[in-house]
Amino acid sequence: MSLIKIKTLIEADVKTCFDLARNIDVHQESLKYSEEIAIAGRTSGLIELNESVTWEAKHFGFVQHLTSKITEYKYPNYFIDEMVAGAFKSFKHKHVFIEKGNKTLMIDVFYFEVPYGFLGKLIDVLFIKRYMTKLLKKRNTFLKMYAEKMNSISRQKALQNSMYGLNDVFIRI
Repeated sequence: MSLIKIKTLIEADVKTCFDLARNIDVHQESLKYSEEIAIAGRTSGLIELNESVTWEAKHFGFVQHLTSKITEYKYPNYFIDEMVAGAFKSFKHKHVFIEKGNKTLMIDVFYFEVPYGFLGKLIDVLFIKRYMTKLLKKRNTFLKMYAEKMNSISRQKALQNSMYGLNDVFIRI
């Protein structure tokens, strides 16, 4: 079994990060380059405990299908999705969110096993682990940028609202 662990610090609150990570629409946008789309189960919005989603995507030049299910869920601290059907022998992906002041530390812990015995292990060492690490890092970079942009827009709106309030005070004087 292989393990990939990635830590990403995001300048946004923990609830925003948690919800973005389980948002089917955001997931599709983050992996647009692999033509990943939700085709069955929960196909839009926020996936919840015991719900599943079937993905269709192009990896290594082949169209593949993968179904995963949310098997554990504690809002807004973590959730786990596990493969129900797909190209892997198995996978378990734990998404952890730790509040760090006004930031969030997002930790991905991805366990997976490829089929085909010794040949599968060789393919894993040569290609799969590197490919999956790159894919998860791209997705996390997308989530980070998305969350931080949302955070920036919220701050700008709050500032504008407070400035409008000051303008009202000055106009009245």
